[in-house]
Amino acid sequence: MKIKFATLFFAIASLLSVSAYAVDDRDADRSHPGAYAKDASITTKIKAKLAAENLSSLAKIRVDTDNQGVVVLSGKAKSQEDADKAVSIASATEGVTSVKNKIKIKQDD
Repeated sequence: MKIKFATLFFAIASLLSVSAYAVDDRDADRSHPGAYAKDASITTKIKAKLAAENLSSLAKIRVDTDNQGVVVLSGKAKSQEDADKAVSIASATEGVTSVKNKIKIKQDD
């Protein structure tokens, strides 16, 4: 019984380790874990600054940062002024090298 259990355990562990290589890792290009922490830190700082503005439109903006400090802003804003404010906040954040604005202006129906 112990041999069957050990064999089953080994087989399952082997399958899981192989499947781990097949998982799409969005951060595979990162050469060091510190790079990921830096990117997350930049994203968090920008999101906190957007939230501090207390504009509901800014809460609907998505913030992504790559390992080079490039920030991509996407989502919807109520006005061009709100979108420009988000870009300004992101640009002024420490560690940001550039900002790509993909924010769409919400059209009222």
